[in-house]
Amino acid sequence: MKIAILSCFYPYRGGISQFNACLFEELSKEHIVKAFNFKRQYPEFLFPGKTQHVTADDEAVPVESESLLDTANPLSYGSTYRQIRKWNPDVLIVRYWMSYFAPSLGYITRRMKKHCKVISILDNVIPHEPHFFDAPLTKYFLKGSNGCVTLCEAVSKDLLALKPDAEYTVIQHPLYSHFGEKMDRNKAEQLLGLEEGKKNILFFGLIRAYKGLDILLEAFGMLPEDYQLIIAGEPYGSFDKYQQIIDRLPNKDRIHADLKYIKDSEVSKYFSAADLAVLPYRSATQSGISSVSYHFEVPMIVTDVGGLKETIGDRGTGIVSPEGTPEAICKEILRYFSDRNIATGCIENIRLEKERLSWKNFARELTGFIDRL
Repeated sequence: MKIAILSCFYPYRGGISQFNACLFEELSKEHIVKAFNFKRQYPEFLFPGKTQHVTADDEAVPVESESLLDTANPLSYGSTYRQIRKWNPDVLIVRYWMSYFAPSLGYITRRMKKHCKVISILDNVIPHEPHFFDAPLTKYFLKGSNGCVTLCEAVSKDLLALKPDAEYTVIQHPLYSHFGEKMDRNKAEQLLGLEEGKKNILFFGLIRAYKGLDILLEAFGMLPEDYQLIIAGEPYGSFDKYQQIIDRLPNKDRIHADLKYIKDSEVSKYFSAADLAVLPYRSATQSGISSVSYHFEVPMIVTDVGGLKETIGDRGTGIVSPEGTPEAICKEILRYFSDRNIATGCIENIRLEKERLSWKNFARELTGFIDRL
């Protein structure tokens, strides 16, 4: 099968690009696959992080691609469509995670649908920080898809709310395995400058309002002195409101913050030092952070939003907090550490999930869905 993938690839960085690189590699084992990349993913003024691209010290996996689509320049939509059409794929796969991409991707998919099957992998149908225009733009985009792949049931429900007759399947987010092995805990603590012998809590990934770092900070302020908090990730926008919370906490000296994009080779030390990862999200579909936690066998506490209960709580790989409040998060953290059997059970279930959530299985289910359409 000739498979075209239109999305962000190297030199773009981040979870979407990492996912695409892994999918490209796995599909290429049995199919002819070509990557069609963005020429410009976002205008800089719409991107709140430091950079969209890998830097000299990143270790992102290079993927050979053709950079064509400038999402801010409609003139590139037609030329991108013509180049993909010229390659004549049997299938076009696109990734969709926010309505900003609907005009550009929708233009291309609605035309390619006349010539091949079009599959959309939907990270979100409605984004975490919604706007009034999300639904109409997403409806426009969805008309160009023969079938949709969601990564959890919560996104499927959003999909069916906008397109009740959608052909879709749910395939859970595979595990990232390119971050290396778990290292010795003491070594990881030394590398991070942490005090040994504490209970280490980790908040990892891009820092955005919906991810609830402020909730976790307030919860951490209620914990006794044998706890440490590790914050590792690049802020999207100002960190000031979080810093103001930190400055007034009585235990602020036990907060270790690395406010930067964490390159692949550094990920291991954060998860190797952690006893527990906390995802206090205000909204969510699924989380790529959970797949990293699985890789390093670190249990999680998550809030009961989106697909987190489905993918973590129901699988027994972590604890679901019934409320996304500092008091509730604090209570669940204390409960987790009060009973060693909780951690043991979560780790056992994570090991079972690691066997199930491989890229090979994801690619097999994806191509099976394509064949059925």
